[in-house]
Amino acid sequence: MSLLSIGKSGLLAAQVGLSTTGNNITNAGVAGYSRQAAIQSDTATQDQGFGFVGSGTEVSAVRRYYDNFLAVQLRNAESSQASLDAYTKQISQVDNLLADPTAGLSPALQDFFNGVQDATSNPASAASRQAMLSSANSLAGRFQGLSARLTEIASGVNGQITSNVGEINSFAKEIAALNNTIAGLSVDGKAPNDLLDHRDQMLTELNKLVKTTVIPGDNNTLTVEFGTGQPLVVGNTAFQLATSTSPTDASRVTVGYQSPSGAFSALPDSVLTGGQLGGLITFRDGTMDRAQNSLGQVAAGLAVSFNAQHVLGQDQNGALGTPFFAPINAYVGVNSHNSQASTASVSAVVTDASKLTASDYSVDFDGTNFNVTRLSDGQITQINPFPQTVPQTIDGVDYTITGAPQAKDNFLVRPTYNAANDFKVAITDRTKIALAAPIATAAPTANAGNAKISAGTVDPNYLTPGNALAAPVTLTYDKASGSLSGFPPAQDVTVTVNGVATVYPAGTPSVPYTDGAAISFGGINFNISGTPADLDTFTVGPNISGVGDSRNGALLAGLQTKNILDNGNATYQTTYAQMVNFVGNKAREAQISGSAADAAVAQATTQQQSVSGVNLDEEAANLLRYQQAYQASGKVMQVASTLFDVLLNIR
Repeated sequence: MSLLSIGKSGLLAAQVGLSTTGNNITNAGVAGYSRQAAIQSDTATQDQGFGFVGSGTEVSAVRRYYDNFLAVQLRNAESSQASLDAYTKQISQVDNLLADPTAGLSPALQDFFNGVQDATSNPASAASRQAMLSSANSLAGRFQGLSARLTEIASGVNGQITSNVGEINSFAKEIAALNNTIAGLSVDGKAPNDLLDHRDQMLTELNKLVKTTVIPGDNNTLTVEFGTGQPLVVGNTAFQLATSTSPTDASRVTVGYQSPSGAFSALPDSVLTGGQLGGLITFRDGTMDRAQNSLGQVAAGLAVSFNAQHVLGQDQNGALGTPFFAPINAYVGVNSHNSQASTASVSAVVTDASKLTASDYSVDFDGTNFNVTRLSDGQITQINPFPQTVPQTIDGVDYTITGAPQAKDNFLVRPTYNAANDFKVAITDRTKIALAAPIATAAPTANAGNAKISAGTVDPNYLTPGNALAAPVTLTYDKASGSLSGFPPAQDVTVTVNGVATVYPAGTPSVPYTDGAAISFGGINFNISGTPADLDTFTVGPNISGVGDSRNGALLAGLQTKNILDNGNATYQTTYAQMVNFVGNKAREAQISGSAADAAVAQATTQQQSVSGVNLDEEAANLLRYQQAYQASGKVMQVASTLFDVLLNIR
């Protein structure tokens, strides 16, 4: 009878082995499946007096071949791969947009300045002036088109972030439910292997969305965290994430926790790393914002600097120039969490192209002072005094703050983010293009000496009330004193010789004459060179015939190659080229890193599969082994039955 039991135990063990092997074979292609093996052990032996005799075998466990270290390595590698893939897809769109030789900004910028140069060459030509306006409108359209496309990409990123958060919540709920089921089935050290595989696969898919950290718990449960320890799944509880509009910028979404009551608590972007979500956040907060801001920096810089020169000219009607482009107002976002009792208001207008940066700024009231923080490097500038009497200029932007603030009031200022979209031509009448200079100089032919006076220019001081010339000023040279007289009595006169400036206060009767010296008063600048004779005169007066004059047009055209932006270190084209180069380098870095991530995933997969993967050749061998064991055990039982029959037939 013992032989029959031994055969039966072997038969049952072989049957379990066959079932386990068959299960491995049929699930070899199932994602996340870990191979299993039936573990046999012998049963208790019995003392027969002459020695101990075995009583058969039993299946002690069905082992799941799984290495947590290798699984974590693979999940981390796949999280990095997914992050880089998401980043690369987005940055490639921006790279292709900005670097396009026909659709990019450079051709439109070149066409515009070609139009300025043509109008300067033919200031009296209506066709040339109209062509300049047309090229300016084309440039504005290109700025707006690029900005619209970047905004479209940013909107797509917002949509993907929202979609990813929804998927993360779904995986979190499923993992929490599996935790609960697995805990209920994990009794006496046994675990439901298939459910563990399914949960691990959910963790793999979750890590492709956001990088997580897994902490083992009791009864085979897991705690899932992300970022710097933010909980996502604890036992059978899944925390709910959600998206909401940024409190200071309606054009972007933020990610945070949503309580059962519906309250939203935003999380900092820095905790959302890895996976598709991390890649999207990195792209949006880094490359996307910088590209939009840098494009806006070129647009704002061009508008402000071109306007600054244009208003110093004279149009065909004899009037001073007006702004050629519309003013650039910075985006100001009022934090929705500000106190309802606050009446504070912040406005910001770009006024100095050379000081303008591509950074965003946070304006905060600490209860006593307003502080403006440059977000790119954390530099803080205090609004002083407050309340203000005049706007305060910070990094080329005039800040005006009014109203009664409350402590912790916060505003987001983005000086250049919307500048490309707001870039518009303010002039529609070609006669309003100020190509001429508002002043004219002359040296009468009756002068006995050979001294000459330059054509003259004006600077922004000329626009100060009272400085613009209403009538000609006649300067007379006195040989005895070697000086010039006749300057307006209400204005200082500055004489610059070899770079050294000497200021003569208003009312000074005369100033010394030096050959070639630069002379300026009331925003008017000119040079007199040569040897004047006694009582020779020189006139400086308003330009009364500027139709064919293009002195200001030449200065406008010269802006193309002038280092204006970045504290006078870059032109419009070089600033745009730097942005294109930055995006291109980032795109290339992402591609290289993506290739490395692909290799890391392949290597981690190989290592993980060497432990958990199903080898069909090995399983085929096991199938034959268990088949033979089954047949042999059956033979044992047959022999035991024959022997039993022999005993029964003895008489």
